[in-house]
Amino acid sequence: MQRSLHVEEIKGYGVKDFEVEIVERKGKGHPDSLIDGASEAVSLGLCNYYLDHFGSILHHNVDKGILVGGRATATFGGGKVITPIYLMVAGRATELVPIRGKNVSVPVEEIATNSIKGFIKDTMRFLDPDKHVKVETKIKQGSPDLVSVFMRKGVMPVSNDTSIGVGYAPLTPTERLVLGIERTLNSAQFKKRHPEVGEDIKVMALRRGKKADITVAAAMVGPKIPDASHYVSVLEDVQEELDRLASGVELEVRYKLNAGDDMKHGSYYLTVTGTSAEQGDDGNTGRGNRVNGLISPMRQYSMEATAGKNPVNHTGKILNAVSIIASDRIVNKVPGVSEAYVRILSRIGRPIDQPQIASAAVVLEKGTRRSAVAGDVEAILDESLDGIKRVTQLILQKKLDLF
Repeated sequence: MQRSLHVEEIKGYGVKDFEVEIVERKGKGHPDSLIDGASEAVSLGLCNYYLDHFGSILHHNVDKGILVGGRATATFGGGKVITPIYLMVAGRATELVPIRGKNVSVPVEEIATNSIKGFIKDTMRFLDPDKHVKVETKIKQGSPDLVSVFMRKGVMPVSNDTSIGVGYAPLTPTERLVLGIERTLNSAQFKKRHPEVGEDIKVMALRRGKKADITVAAAMVGPKIPDASHYVSVLEDVQEELDRLASGVELEVRYKLNAGDDMKHGSYYLTVTGTSAEQGDDGNTGRGNRVNGLISPMRQYSMEATAGKNPVNHTGKILNAVSIIASDRIVNKVPGVSEAYVRILSRIGRPIDQPQIASAAVVLEKGTRRSAVAGDVEAILDESLDGIKRVTQLILQKKLDLF
């Protein structure tokens, strides 16, 4: 079947040349990122169990989650979590699998709970999932007729939703800097040097022309900071790291670190565990970063929550990933294209490689005509859909950013 492919030109110039650009990233310890990660951990846990026991990933979607912040008192040199964080993941999963005339049960709740706790342990150094978090799951049996669909070998999966996937490339210098700041401050190397800096790091950038004002909120770990002077010295070290990151960027960068501090009145961004979730900040699956790890309101993007959706036939997840991959290939492989957006719309019940439309919008370099690039762009869209099943493996191997 011939696919519905489309290429159009965006007249004018790309986002990097806008007068104003705003970019945000919520770090891995932010409440929205934690609940995204919990939902995705449950999906991956189920995928691994299904593959190990049945040879196929079975139907599940666990993309509904909420994190309700707890209550804590953080002080220099200590602190205590008084009321634990409440974390709940909900959705559907295959609990009964018909094998040789018998229903084999799947311990969905146990898999989900263990996956969430394992994710927290891997992500947060000081947040104990047994002491500081109350984990609950509300995962019910999915539609029985979907089990057989998922177990068909060699068949192109059928879209289980009418969903939009959107990706773009390349990142602007502002976007790259925002992403780099959070990843650097949350890297193992930086944490080894500065264990006082928690995982809840939020970065917000405002670029006006060539000047970028960046606000960084970094939760500090009170038990690792004996007094106010030590707190200030850690901020100075973080500032040095931020300056180093800005040195290679073609922007004039100014930072404001922990802007909510009021040191004259003894107010500091202190936590016990490294996340604001311990002190009443809440989170929702899908409310945080988009599929490339950023929140960029100047861009085209999908509002689909990717975390927790099954990686086999939920196009709300798969098409976002495919769009990112395809847009990156377009700007790197097609001469004359300086910026690309890929928009793919599925229809429930159709094979996932046969969307209603796969559309690319491109910003062209001066002197390049759309007719000169359209064939190559369509070929990349077609090839990306041909290889759509490979995206499932990339997700299982955690080789794709999803939030």
